[in-house]
Amino acid sequence: MPEYIREWPQQQIDQERTVQQSNSRLEREHPDVVSPAPLRDATVWFMAISVGVIVANIYYAQPLLADIARTFRLTVTQAGTVAMLSQAGSALGMFLFVPLGDVRERRSLISVLLLGATVSLVLVTIAINALWLMVASVALGATAAVVHVFLPFAADLAPSHRRGRVVGTVMSGLLIGILLARTFSGFLGARFGWRAVYAIAAGMMLLLLIFVQFLLPRSEPRVRLSYAGLLRSIAHLFREHQALRESALLGATFFCAFSAFWTTLIFLLETPPYHYGSQVAGLFGLVGMAGALGAPLVGRFADRRGPRPAIGIALVLVFLSYLILIAFGKSLVGLIAGVLLLDFSVQAGHVSNQTRIYGLAPEARSRLNTVYMVCYFAGGAIGSVLGAWSWRLAGWSGVCCLGLSVMAFGLLAFSRSTRANRQDRQVALVND
Repeated sequence: MPEYIREWPQQQIDQERTVQQSNSRLEREHPDVVSPAPLRDATVWFMAISVGVIVANIYYAQPLLADIARTFRLTVTQAGTVAMLSQAGSALGMFLFVPLGDVRERRSLISVLLLGATVSLVLVTIAINALWLMVASVALGATAAVVHVFLPFAADLAPSHRRGRVVGTVMSGLLIGILLARTFSGFLGARFGWRAVYAIAAGMMLLLLIFVQFLLPRSEPRVRLSYAGLLRSIAHLFREHQALRESALLGATFFCAFSAFWTTLIFLLETPPYHYGSQVAGLFGLVGMAGALGAPLVGRFADRRGPRPAIGIALVLVFLSYLILIAFGKSLVGLIAGVLLLDFSVQAGHVSNQTRIYGLAPEARSRLNTVYMVCYFAGGAIGSVLGAWSWRLAGWSGVCCLGLSVMAFGLLAFSRSTRANRQDRQVALVND
């Protein structure tokens, strides 16, 4: 195992634990400030289900891309752009809407964004040309960013000693939603057409909007800032926290590799030796669920040992998953093995990154999440476009080489940060 995984930067880990202990003490001394309401298990599970149902809106298109391309006479690269635009819309929505979770009552904010998601889904359903579809996809992605109002909400409600576990549980719902979206849309799309998928999703958003009013507590804001001041404070947080910058960069590499795979999977499955359609592509979401179910375990590991070691291990495992996919992806067993390892590893890295950043500044969790998730979904959007481009140039081998290159970059960035922290510690010892 590489040296930078065996020798963790103990100084940075100790610093992060000190921040977490300080936040824990604040929670004990001022529970009315730090936690708006006690956290019930039913609330955690409702949040997990909600984020899964909402985030699925962004990913319904992936198994349907071939059908959508035929409807609007798009090329493979243009079809990949449809998937990219919904993810780019998510990055936009996270920048514009998610920071409001620190200065607005969260349940009301969630309700407004759910209504917007309903309207966006209707617009996708009735799209009459490719431009209409692309604009509606951006709006759909922007309103689906409401899931990232839920996540810091859950972190606020959770006591510090359970935060990793709670975040992991809610994140399990999110990843299961991403994966089952493909199963759901692939199954329905094969029988009723791709438009029916989005019509049903619009109905689910309306139902969720009703349940939110009864099953989520109110969460009053802790800070008072103008919208312009709120956005300026995001830049300040980015400059202030090195751990936030590192987690944002590594999160982008995780999701870039993840999106490149899932955007191009349908094109692989339509070619020899598979000759499968959208329904089978959707069934691979069930395979990936095994990875999602590991999220609470990763959260417990992050609670006990600190999140950064888990991030480094996850980077290595995603790299290994792409080695499996390039070597054995043309066989069904090899493809399934690669999917299992890829989804678990990306989920492990994502949960660990979010557990890490939520311990930095309790009063700014929505803004911290904004920085991280904007970078995360920007990485996913880039992965969707580059994945389709790599497929066009070199087929499956090109996609896998892209994934390996992205993760090699992530490992390099992680190792450089590890060495920099070690050097800083040595300089401090010399100065002492």
